[in-house]
Amino acid sequence: MSENSDPPAEIELPALPATAWAVLGTLSFGEELSGYDIKTWADWSLNYFYWSPSFSQVYSELKRLESHGFVVSRSIPGETRKRRAYSITPEGLDALRGWTRTAEVDRPALKHSTILHLWLGHLNDPENLKARVREHISQMTELRDGAATRATNAGNEPSWAYAQMVMDWSRRHYQAEITMAEELLDQIDDAAAKFIGATMQQGTGLPAPVDPGKWKRAGREA
Repeated sequence: MSENSDPPAEIELPALPATAWAVLGTLSFGEELSGYDIKTWADWSLNYFYWSPSFSQVYSELKRLESHGFVVSRSIPGETRKRRAYSITPEGLDALRGWTRTAEVDRPALKHSTILHLWLGHLNDPENLKARVREHISQMTELRDGAATRATNAGNEPSWAYAQMVMDWSRRHYQAEITMAEELLDQIDDAAAKFIGATMQQGTGLPAPVDPGKWKRAGREA
């Protein structure tokens, strides 16, 4: 059954975290990999759209997957010492196919530290905020270019067709982030000019809302 891409018969999947399925997924490209290889693969690709695990996470998930019979390992010679190489089992492949078809579509978690600083812009100054945004743009540019390189490098390997598609999506994602961040540089000045009109509290220097509690009413009306 695992030699083709037909939908597997419905099987009961263990309650594994998404990171375990991602680690198992690195073994679904037809190669036997060591834990080090999996970490390298994750840094090369998964890091651009999901997560970059620590070595301890990789080995912890491999141990968990092996206990479920989804991977097998063997000792192979290394450059300086023996190492363990892992491969996916037919049961693991069936489970992974099942997970890709039945897992819920989760809402992506957005935790944007640069935007958090901008949200607290009334406690900062425009030039400091702009410097933070420019640093963010620099980071996103590096990620965009890295994703573009990986998309190009994947082009000659047919088995990486979907990985190439995702790497190109990652490139476009980071470019969109750059574009929005560049727009913020002007918007910071606009926000600063508007904030000047805010009434400030005596003593604390914090802004005094024109309509206290409006956000509560707006939340109920939404």
